[in-house]
Amino acid sequence: MEAILDSLDSKTVAQLIVDAALDKKAIDIHMLDVRELTTLADYFIICAGASDRQIRAISEGIRQDLKEAGLDLYHSEGTADSGWVLLDFGYVLAHVFSPDRRSYYDLESLWQTAPTVVRML
Repeated sequence: MEAILDSLDSKTVAQLIVDAALDKKAIDIHMLDVRELTTLADYFIICAGASDRQIRAISEGIRQDLKEAGLDLYHSEGTADSGWVLLDFGYVLAHVFSPDRRSYYDLESLWQTAPTVVRML
């Protein structure tokens, strides 16, 4: 993890994820600064795709763009078919949801005291 942070800080990594999600037409993208609220991560990126196919494209696009930037994925969970994919890049976590799963988990409410760094509808 230190190698990643030596070359790119966590906010830069989070912005790369936002850019990758935008490239794949993710909807309602939020970047939350959770540094003061948890030791789990510095930033959460939350976004949605309109279909299983788009969720898959968004998550694969994020993986690919960050790999090209020299960053490895530490862990992932979920599948596009389940309506939720979690991508763990160390200090930055990306959540790619279907609209109904996003509404169900409602991470924005759970982390409502976290400052919003980016919000793109």
